[in-house]
Amino acid sequence: MISDYLIFFRHKGMRAIFFLIMFSVFGLMNYYVSLRGWQVLSAFGTWKFVVPVLIITMFIAFMSTMIFGANMPVGLAKAVSFFGNTYVVVLMYMLLSFLVVDVVRLINLVFPFMKNGMLVFRFGTFVLTVVGISIALVIGNYRFNHPQVVKLNISSAKPKQNKHVRIVAVSDMHLGFSIDKARLQSYVKLINDQHPDVVLMAGDISDRPVYPIVRQNMKEELRSIKTKLGVYAINGNHEYLSETPLALSPYLEEAGIKVLRDNVVLVDSSFYIAGRDDRMNPNRKTVQALVSGLDSKLPIIMMDHQPYHLEEAAKNGVDLQLSGHTHNGQFFPGNLIVKRMYELGYGYLKKGNTHYYVSSGLGIWGPQYRIGTQSEIVVIELDY
Repeated sequence: MISDYLIFFRHKGMRAIFFLIMFSVFGLMNYYVSLRGWQVLSAFGTWKFVVPVLIITMFIAFMSTMIFGANMPVGLAKAVSFFGNTYVVVLMYMLLSFLVVDVVRLINLVFPFMKNGMLVFRFGTFVLTVVGISIALVIGNYRFNHPQVVKLNISSAKPKQNKHVRIVAVSDMHLGFSIDKARLQSYVKLINDQHPDVVLMAGDISDRPVYPIVRQNMKEELRSIKTKLGVYAINGNHEYLSETPLALSPYLEEAGIKVLRDNVVLVDSSFYIAGRDDRMNPNRKTVQALVSGLDSKLPIIMMDHQPYHLEEAAKNGVDLQLSGHTHNGQFFPGNLIVKRMYELGYGYLKKGNTHYYVSSGLGIWGPQYRIGTQSEIVVIELDY
């Protein structure tokens, strides 16, 4: 118990440093985008104020919910959060557009090829960028609001029991004031529509504080998940951004969800579910320690929120590892970055006799847009 709070306070200090760095970086980006927006619209009178005012207003909304969101009324926090988080997408795409234009301007200075058309080029590119961002936001929000059902059929290489289990895997719901009670109701319906034998929640169930979850009585919805063999969950890194790493666990337990924190359960006397604590806990068990002493003839399904060191599961006889965390980058070009960061940043992989699936997540952190990615649950048909 004491170690849990030491970890929390250590990460609380890290969060302060993170906020300071983030504020500085966003400040520089805000300045650059505002300046270029001002310049490109300078010939249009008061319209030149549009980009700076929009960027600053959205940034204030973004920071307000990051810092004060847990203390706002849920409805207000949700509205401000949606507006503020949209800022991240708008800023990134406008930043990329202005950088490309500046590269063209630099080339034009060295090798003049657009002597009289640069102002028209800059304005035209700006208009296309605004139209492109608007279309991307509409499509991205639609994709976020319409999760996909990914289906996967796998078999265990261990001695056959002639049994079958339907697993519904869910990760990264990020419940709170942004992903609220009404959305959780739609998530539960989607899960129940798959008629699962067992439901596995692979971390980041909460976004940050637990207060909005409790205040909205989300326990009602969580308790209504229907399975034959139960619902199991693990911590993700966002559980470590909560009040304490243990803050959510009792609430989930009251909702009938078994929280696995570096422990294993035998289900239906025929397969194991192992839950690793998140790697934010430097003292969590190794995969070897977690599965040591288990019956090697029975399948092992392991949840590990962050998909690092996949080889450990293969070396220790794990049949299926379920992870999340990456969101597949959430919006382009984040998916390309994630692909380079991880051995498996999204989707399915098999190493030896071990199957892996890294989900892009059902909910989302921050901007409610899926641009080049999708929200999803995973239905796994496991024969063993």
